[in-house]
Amino acid sequence: VQKKKRAVTARRQHLKSVMLQIAATELEKESSESEKANYLAEHCPPLQLPGSMQDLQELCKKLHTKVETVDEERYDTEMKLQKTTKELEDLSQKLFDLRGKFKRPPLKRVRMSADAMLRALLGSKHKVCMDLRANLKQVKKEDTEKEKDLRDVGDWRKNIEEKSGMEGRKKMFETSES
Repeated sequence: VQKKKRAVTARRQHLKSVMLQIAATELEKESSESEKANYLAEHCPPLQLPGSMQDLQELCKKLHTKVETVDEERYDTEMKLQKTTKELEDLSQKLFDLRGKFKRPPLKRVRMSADAMLRALLGSKHKVCMDLRANLKQVKKEDTEKEKDLRDVGDWRKNIEEKSGMEGRKKMFETSES
């Protein structure tokens, strides 16, 4: 009974914390919307269109100059943002390198001869020829009975062809009887 009671209270506390988190995010949204409305009311007064053509042209010129200045500011802030993000990436990479816990990239297997390895290590000036097989002993293979048997059998395809078909089965049957 007590375990069940604990589980119910834990669930209730969890639900309460989730509800509080949701309420906090809703409050932030409302405050940001009210801030946005206040900013727009302050910086963008309602538009009053003048009656004459000359006044409309002056209004258009003013609006164009404002658009240009805002566009320049936007461009400047984008450049600053790009610069700071680049600096952040560089600093985080330096920090990562200083920690020494970097992930090793997957290495590709490269087939290289010993001569090529020595040339790569010592440079192209040193011409070193290294024959690794020159110092090896020569070993004579002794013929074993199994190897002789294998040679006697010959090509495995012939053996399969002989056993295939009725003649091969007949031969197998005749050899098994005797």
